[in-house]
Amino acid sequence: METTLKEMRIGNSGVVIGIGSKGPMKRRLMEMGVTPGATIKVVKVAPLGDPIEVTLRGYELSLRKNEAEQIKVKLA
Repeated sequence: METTLKEMRIGNSGVVIGIGSKGPMKRRLMEMGVTPGATIKVVKVAPLGDPIEVTLRGYELSLRKNEAEQIKVKLA
């Protein structure tokens, strides 16, 4: 099932299948290791839902909601 990172719940994991944005945001996400084929897991979500903390390539990364909604994921 395909979804966005923003819609995933704590403990869910999946594989990145694409990044919807273009330009500087896409480049920034890819530089942080968010690339197609990477396994990503939601670890924490702040009380108001922003930011979202994920585990990716062996490190923890915090992403804003607007960044997370651009990341397309196939649930594992």
